Amino acid sequence: MDGIINLNKPVSITSAKALYRVRSITGQKKSGHAGTLDPAASGVLVLCMGKATKLVESIMEQPKVYRATARLDVTSESFDSDRTLRECAIESIPNREQVELAIAEIERSVEQMPPNVSALKIGGVPAYKMNSSDAAAALAARPVKIHWIRLHAYDWPTIDLEVCCGRGTYVRAIIRDLGTLLSVGGCLTSLVRTCVGPFVLEAAWTFERLASAQQSEYVIPLDKARESLDVISIPPSPETMNQTALS
Repeated sequence: MDGIINLNKPVSITSAKALYRVRSITGQKKSGHAGTLDPAASGVLVLCMGKATKLVESIMEQPKVYRATARLDVTSESFDSDRTLRECAIESIPNREQVELAIAEIERSVEQMPPNVSALKIGGVPAYKMNSSDAAAALAARPVKIHWIRLHAYDWPTIDLEVCCGRGTYVRAIIRDLGTLLSVGGCLTSLVRTCVGPFVLEAAWTFERLASAQQSEYVIPLDKARESLDVISIPPSPETMNQTALS
């Protein structure tokens, strides 16, 4: 089997375990995933089967879209709800205009400091396995591409965002930086990846559907997959789509 499977990864499972489960369904051992999703995140996980494993790098270069919710009154060591939440002392609750201005500043970012708790390797050791202060001292800001961020809802302390970004961008770090700019907390509470280049959530397959379907139904052939990756295009923001619909 040579091709792509667009998997809808559920929460509470690592990307590696999701891949192993699909291997047990397909029988294809030579396979890999193009871009890790944290266990607490769900959504599009692109799996490359057989000769399609050569496409992993080009898929990872594709823009990604995430839908995220967060709380601004708390934080945690990892900036998500996987770790113990800590209450933050808030002197002033930001209004929507202040939130939008902070989002606009983050959109202009060209570098991002990765979270101390991450899978990035420092001397061959994942940062999450190191002491937090040691990881912080060793990590350095990295170039990122944040194409757009759209604020869908804000009702203190909860915020609902949609983010289109490039490879290596941490949504958790966006939430952290948003909190810093607003002098509040920042903790990601849910994350769904809705798009990786041409692979979208609406067309993604669940484990249950894969198990009861024929391979010809869910495997995107190698040639078709290559063709869809020839052009890297930035998904339009919801705002742009609304403007197009009205024109």
